Amino acid sequence: MRDIENLTVAVVGATGAVGREMLAVLEQRGFQLANIRLFASKKSAGSRQSFNGRDVLVEELNETCFKGVDIALFSAGSRVSAEFGPIAAKSGTVVVDNSSYFRMNEDVPLTVPEVNAHSLKELIRGMSHEEGLIIANPNCSTIQMVVVLKPLLEQAGLRRVVVSTYQSVSGAGKLAMDELWNQTMAIMNQREISQKVFPHRIAFNCIPHIDTFLDNGYTKEEMKVVNETRKILALPELLITATAVRVPVFSCHSESVNVETERPLSPEDARELLRKSPGVIVVDDPGESIYPLSSDIVGTDATYVGRIRRDFSVENGLNMWIVADNLRKGAALNAVQIAELVVDSWSRRQ
Repeated sequence: MRDIENLTVAVVGATGAVGREMLAVLEQRGFQLANIRLFASKKSAGSRQSFNGRDVLVEELNETCFKGVDIALFSAGSRVSAEFGPIAAKSGTVVVDNSSYFRMNEDVPLTVPEVNAHSLKELIRGMSHEEGLIIANPNCSTIQMVVVLKPLLEQAGLRRVVVSTYQSVSGAGKLAMDELWNQTMAIMNQREISQKVFPHRIAFNCIPHIDTFLDNGYTKEEMKVVNETRKILALPELLITATAVRVPVFSCHSESVNVETERPLSPEDARELLRKSPGVIVVDDPGESIYPLSSDIVGTDATYVGRIRRDFSVENGLNMWIVADNLRKGAALNAVQIAELVVDSWSRRQ
């Protein structure tokens, strides 16, 4: 039986950008835990991270780390998740994994709490308290889109989705953020530009290339959005296509989303529906130049939607603009919300 009042939570990859954000979100949301453990590579072990006003030692990740750990938030990359996720689950730990490694595994729930919490609750209800589990945190671009698509699906059905993502460099990590900064400074000061992280210069540029290209002409990032959206919404035949673009913005991902619904849904009704939807904030007054902007929402938790308008090229079409902080709702926040959902499910069974 889990001791809900004395939970031990671990963060794997605690020194990375998302790992640090996970710690911040746990603290800000007052997640009830008795012990926090931080794991990272040998290189980072021995350092300390601040949590709830105290310094916590970062330990080297190994196969014995997870004894006594109730929930582990993983953000250390697919290789680490592949190796240590199953080890943690066999130890009785519930793993919330931020990598792409487990997402399309049919036995692993892919969860956005505002969208498909019911599926995870049903799964936990059928497990013993002592059992471990791996839960996948979706792709950052997928998360913010499905939070908006879900209420539209319930109200009017979905026939087709076309999305172009405009993704900030923080999605590629700290080195990518440094590269944007250094290249910008070099251009402004007429110095030579160095380039390591991206295949082309990112400063003052847009690169229609995120992750590797596949044989079908799409990138892995684009197919993540396609396949994960179908899985989360339980619509395996949904017509959906994606183009992913890296843009010279430090934080927050933006998306241009075109939706064709099964039944008519006016822009006015869509706005009202989304205003009532959990995790969504409508910012939509184009006459006053009011719409979601990355610069306005850094560090916030909601998914913002605006520019909601009719697509006149199809019978039941809507266009919209969706923005969210990719390190918050796109990663750390969603992971912590999943952990909260797990704890709530445990509590209801006691």
